[in-house]
Amino acid sequence: MKIFKFGGASVKDAEGVKNLVTVLKTTNEKNLVVVVSAMGKMTNAFEEVVKAYFSEKKGMEAAVSGIYDYHMAIISELFPNKSHEVYTKVNEWFAELKAFLKSSKSNNHAYVYDQVVSFGELLSTTIVSAYLSEENIQNTFLDVRNCIKTDAGYRDAKVDWEQTKEAIEERVSKKGITITQGFLGSEGSNNFTTTLGREGSDYTAAIFAYCLNAESVTIWKDVPGVLNADPRYFQKTTLLNHISYREAIELAFYGASVIHPKTLQPLQRKEIPLFVKSFLHPLDSGTCVGKGVTLDPQTSCFILKKNQVLISLSSLDFSFMMEDNIGDVFKWLHQYKMKVELIQNSAISFSVCVDNKFDNLEPLLAKLRSTFKVKWNEGVTLFTVRHSQPSEIKALTQNKSVLLKQESRETVQLVVQE
Repeated sequence: MKIFKFGGASVKDAEGVKNLVTVLKTTNEKNLVVVVSAMGKMTNAFEEVVKAYFSEKKGMEAAVSGIYDYHMAIISELFPNKSHEVYTKVNEWFAELKAFLKSSKSNNHAYVYDQVVSFGELLSTTIVSAYLSEENIQNTFLDVRNCIKTDAGYRDAKVDWEQTKEAIEERVSKKGITITQGFLGSEGSNNFTTTLGREGSDYTAAIFAYCLNAESVTIWKDVPGVLNADPRYFQKTTLLNHISYREAIELAFYGASVIHPKTLQPLQRKEIPLFVKSFLHPLDSGTCVGKGVTLDPQTSCFILKKNQVLISLSSLDFSFMMEDNIGDVFKWLHQYKMKVELIQNSAISFSVCVDNKFDNLEPLLAKLRSTFKVKWNEGVTLFTVRHSQPSEIKALTQNKSVLLKQESRETVQLVVQE
């Protein structure tokens, strides 16, 4: 039994769905769970529906109509016969979505988000499953919400491993091909749909691998594997042939975008290897994350995060920054949903680099000013470099203002103003 995961880029259009079939035929695996994300940028499109729901329904109908047309264009190319049952199934999903939007009176944004956005995965897997059958690849469609059981933490639900393992063992055959959704689950008591956090489809693949004692997980992407740097920002990049679990967890923790942070832990527990491969070149070896050497080849790894905020605090009366002061700061960072990327403190100062993705900076600063002297810089860039050489750090900071630098044995972090 192996687990394959295909992201949105791999099924963004009819050609992508056809290529997924090519990958399955080329790899010729007989016993698979295939986890599929929403098509293309459909998660973003469904987020616009949620936005419209909370703005007095303005534009909601048009947003849903655009999503419908997108999927219908793909289906009509894959299934020229308009009487094919996939048309009925897709229309049923849209009828269910519209019924929810019409009847729901909920003001809980996270709950509504999960109920609406989940249709992206349900639609993509319905289409993929039907097309596999059309191509004579027998498969079973599985609603993952019947398997992955969670708490009611909408948008970032925690998995109930005991219930989930029991449900997966009961419902998933270790023989043949099963098509299911990434990102989704359902909360135990009411069976309302939940999601596992953005990019949670990788995590879904790891959950199935853990519960089924799978041989391996393969994440199919539009890159050749895990690179040592993001090619959008760095001219020279190197393909990493092998990464140890520990190194991959470190890279994910610091923000490397290829592997979801939660994905690696269940795989490491059972020493299940994770492969990252190109869906355009399925026979290439890609990257393996597993036991063994830390990195192959041994090279520096660069992670870049733009549009961060550096906040520097000092006490109003020059007293020491003690545990009780810092405890308050962390409480407020959590309260205002600031993702902490870097911390540095001295006797009388405390600096933190945060990601203000929920746009709560102003109320946080107001809170901090009541207790501390506050300085801050918006729009800064955070570089994290693993296994760096001094010459690389020098080149990285050339013509930039370094606001903060922190260095440990394996990692250098720099907050810079361009």
